[in-house]
Amino acid sequence: MTCLLDTHFVIWLTSNARTLRRYGWIRHYEPWVVSPISFLEIQLLTESGKLRIKNPEFTQTFLSDTRFAVDDVPFVTLIQKSLDLSWSRDPFDRLIAAHSLTRRLPLCTVDTIMLENHKLLVPELR
Repeated sequence: MTCLLDTHFVIWLTSNARTLRRYGWIRHYEPWVVSPISFLEIQLLTESGKLRIKNPEFTQTFLSDTRFAVDDVPFVTLIQKSLDLSWSRDPFDRLIAAHSLTRRLPLCTVDTIMLENHKLLVPELR
């Protein structure tokens, strides 16, 4: 089984963060699915100084990592699906949640708003 990773998990897995110790079960979902939306979110977090990642090197290295599969859903499909997700004001969260619903992939996130409202989560997070 696989899941769609929220951007937090993408960052933690690529940097082998200590935070992952709390989520030992995540390895059972490998290879992980990632939305291209996460790449833009990572870039904006870097530009705002909240994250230190070098792009385009990060993205190129990421794309060659066999632990991940980037799933390219048509953007118009994500936008249409995200229109119904009024519980979030974060455009990245809305698009990633829409991606999860479109592909019927459980979402792996630590975002409290998504955990409270998104209908399709990995069982370990319920």
